[in-house]
Amino acid sequence: MVKSDFETLQEMGLEVEIRNGHLLVHSVPYVDARRQVRRGILLTALTGNREVLGRPGDHTIWFVGDLPHKQDGRPMTNLEIGGAHPLWEGFQVNRQFSNKPEALAQTGFADYVSKVLHYVSLLSPEAAALDPAATAFTGKVLAAEPEESIFEYWDTAASRAGIVALSAKLAMPRVAIIGLGGTGGYVLDLLAKTPIRQIHLFDGDVFDQHNAFRAPGVAKLTELATRPQKVDYFADRYSAMHRGIHRHDYPITEENVTDLVGFDFVFLCVDKPKVRKLIGEFLIASQVPYIDTGMDLLLVGDPGELIGSCRVTLCTPVKASHFARRAPLTGGGDADDLYRSNIQLADMNNLNAVLAVYKWKQYCGFYQDLRGAHNLTFSINDQALIGDENAVEEVLAE
Repeated sequence: MVKSDFETLQEMGLEVEIRNGHLLVHSVPYVDARRQVRRGILLTALTGNREVLGRPGDHTIWFVGDLPHKQDGRPMTNLEIGGAHPLWEGFQVNRQFSNKPEALAQTGFADYVSKVLHYVSLLSPEAAALDPAATAFTGKVLAAEPEESIFEYWDTAASRAGIVALSAKLAMPRVAIIGLGGTGGYVLDLLAKTPIRQIHLFDGDVFDQHNAFRAPGVAKLTELATRPQKVDYFADRYSAMHRGIHRHDYPITEENVTDLVGFDFVFLCVDKPKVRKLIGEFLIASQVPYIDTGMDLLLVGDPGELIGSCRVTLCTPVKASHFARRAPLTGGGDADDLYRSNIQLADMNNLNAVLAVYKWKQYCGFYQDLRGAHNLTFSINDQALIGDENAVEEVLAE
């Protein structure tokens, strides 16, 4: 059986561990500015999975420690390219190194073993010249840390991009998605890739054939034949990635709307104005922030074209008075019902969800928000995205 890079490094005697999609090498000796031997940590972002780490994404590496020096006290200026940087909450590196052997100028490192050994070989010999006992190959095996990730596998997208600490802003304890018939499924698709601790799904309907044509991914014919509950279909799909998905196979009504108390955020993806009104007003009264989604598609002309829009409306404990004028709260098959034509398409449901999650990420401080718009509307025929209900201007007036 082929050993993984991690196992190889461990068997060599290096103190290695894997945390938050990064490979850490502890107790690497180096020389500081006072010509004292100290020990630091080398870190590199992983690009593979638990079984196969894959090929390193680049030749750079992070370091926890002071600027390394040569044995004679001269700084190793050929190493450092970056300074202090928080990799994740409670963990900050001091600098970033960049050094590639000439022989690898075109190809880069073939594996993590060669990458780690290269940087160890740059630091350790200088320390060993002052203290022959200074070695990174201590033979010490580190105790495995408890698995705290909400994902079934590493979020190497965040680690490779260096945004693990930024992504932590999205780690809300409990988020709910109400309605999975169209937009809600795409909201789940996007949220499942964030570090939310618990994602609760609320829907009392079954997943039918027409749902498959406006849902993310592809449903098998054998799956459709069983007519699974929507919450079961989506939870089974996305639990393959996210460990915190909870299912509630019932609709929200006046009798159980109190089940939404205690959520940190709610995505409201329902097609009935009266249900939207019930839930939206309850969340406002309970000071639970939420985003309401809506879509309006209409067939016009002969032979016909589709026009319409999709909307996302953010309501928070600070600003919610705009909800009644932005979201349809009456009707049900009449002119006030955004879904009166019953036209839903995967691309528009997807766009509606993208705008909703984008606005949520702004609310969390992940994306910069210069305008503070609490309502976004995209119009199909003129390709316009309008952000209004400015928080700064209107909160002062309320």
